[in-house]
Amino acid sequence: MRNVFLFIRRHFNFLFFLVLQIIALSFLFRYNKFHEAAFLNVSTELTGRLNERYNNIEYYFQLKKTNEALVQENLRLRQELVANYEAPDSNKRLFRDTIRVDSIRKWLIMEAKVVNNTISLPTNYLTIHRGFRQGVRQNMGVTGPQGIVGSVINVSENFAIVMSVLHPQFRVVAKLRKGGETGTIFWDGISPAFISMRGIPRSANVVVGDTVVTSQITSLFPAGLLVGTISEIVPDNTSNFFNLRLRTATNFSNIEYAYVLDNLQYDEQKRLEDSTRKKVQ
Repeated sequence: MRNVFLFIRRHFNFLFFLVLQIIALSFLFRYNKFHEAAFLNVSTELTGRLNERYNNIEYYFQLKKTNEALVQENLRLRQELVANYEAPDSNKRLFRDTIRVDSIRKWLIMEAKVVNNTISLPTNYLTIHRGFRQGVRQNMGVTGPQGIVGSVINVSENFAIVMSVLHPQFRVVAKLRKGGETGTIFWDGISPAFISMRGIPRSANVVVGDTVVTSQITSLFPAGLLVGTISEIVPDNTSNFFNLRLRTATNFSNIEYAYVLDNLQYDEQKRLEDSTRKKVQ
């Protein structure tokens, strides 16, 4: 202890200068938008690099689970191939067009490796190894092999930070697969295995075990992506709506890969909606 005090006394001027410098930089980054954005980009890139090195070691021990998830996803995709459909009459074959002639491509999908992930904090995030050099930008949806994961909120050159579904500020419009009724998905902060859904009217035919998928209303995800399954139905005595508790489709404790969803029509839609809103005002 005596040596510590002697060290502080000997280098007091330098240590005092260092403390003042840190305080000054914190004020600079906090109250200056340009410097704050630059700092976030640099810190995201550095932490992404460190997380990638750590994740390479952990990834080796998760190969079996990752391969099993990829096999299941490939099986699901193979089951949707046109060649798997055939009419009852052996002389006629049933063909299903996957892309209409007059259709416009809306979604571009990019795979990404998850290099960092939290599930036990009040606010949870993921770091993926794709940045603006690879075409990732803010407000892109992120999904996994089993279901939705979150949305991109910050991007550096080669990495991106994703706000997890397990974040109290995350919101997305979803619907019941059977009935089509829509509601809002959010996390109540209790368990990483469950999320909540509100806004489903009591008139809806809701059953435990029903599937909840993304709605066409959201611009983050294509319609029909798996969100979760209903595990509990709680009537809200103060309104005419249900509060639903869902088991998440994505297992956030072992996610290794994700898919970034680029809505190619997002900018056009947003410009139109913003201009219309200004005209109405």
